[in-house]
Amino acid sequence: MLVGGLGAIVLSIALSISVGAADIRLATVWDALFAYDAQQTAHAIVRDLRLPRSLADVLVGAAFAVAGAIMQGMTRNPLADSGLLGLNAGAIFAVAVCFAFFPGLSYQALILWSFCGAAVAAALVYGITALTRGGVTPVRLVLAGAAVSALFTSLSEGIALHFQLSQDLAFWFAGGVAGVKWSQLKWLAPWLVSAILVAVFLSRSITLLSLGDDVATGLGQKTTRVKLAGAAVVLALAGGAVSAVGPIGFVGLVVPHLARFVVGVDYRAVIPCSAVLGGLLMIWADIGARMINPPYETPIGVLFALIGVPFFLYVARKGKGGFV
Repeated sequence: MLVGGLGAIVLSIALSISVGAADIRLATVWDALFAYDAQQTAHAIVRDLRLPRSLADVLVGAAFAVAGAIMQGMTRNPLADSGLLGLNAGAIFAVAVCFAFFPGLSYQALILWSFCGAAVAAALVYGITALTRGGVTPVRLVLAGAAVSALFTSLSEGIALHFQLSQDLAFWFAGGVAGVKWSQLKWLAPWLVSAILVAVFLSRSITLLSLGDDVATGLGQKTTRVKLAGAAVVLALAGGAVSAVGPIGFVGLVVPHLARFVVGVDYRAVIPCSAVLGGLLMIWADIGARMINPPYETPIGVLFALIGVPFFLYVARKGKGGFV
């Protein structure tokens, strides 16, 4: 699965680079990558615009998918997703605050602010759920996440209107990778790749947590420590991804279910498989966004909503969603 998926990602990147408002032959893409000529416009388009965009597709798709897999494994909630539980909205609120009050911040500082915004949203969601009678349940998490998402989205839009930042923030609200540059990838890639590697390292522990806290504790698992580490990884992945492409939802909901369907419930396989499938799904969504109404682009977030909402309803109706 991993070998085939990685091969499919390479081919998809080549296709993604070649299609768009200006169609570029695959032979030209090859020349632009390995025999670059700065005088040719097509080579400049490939190197400066489309290649970083395609790489961002892979990184961001993998980040959202792995974040969703970790959340679903730790909480045993088949509906868990960084978007549904308010993390994406918290991160975009932090971006709005940066645009309004600290417009000169560097991109690496913006990533840290996104991380903090996601952390605040996560604290609110789990705090609200834990304080209710009956404790934390999957349905309560989703309801609290919806409320926190609505709160932070409203605050973000209010900041955008008051400080006349609507055009600047429209890109993040809609979701998309069109504006990703090499300067952003230079900071984003190490951040997300490191977090994904840590997630792979934690995969065995997350498998035990997916069996329940009592079982994990009985098998010698330090559940509190693992949950804190997993939460930090999720916040890093969600915050970094949102700072680059905006609050794209449903990737972290759909992809882990597909991964478990393909490789089973062992998170040592689910997490790497989710990363590959998430990157692949994001690339094809980006290609579709460019091909639906050329030369204009459809926001990727719209495409994922069309896929994710029916899938969300299916999982909610199914109940346990295949979990133990």
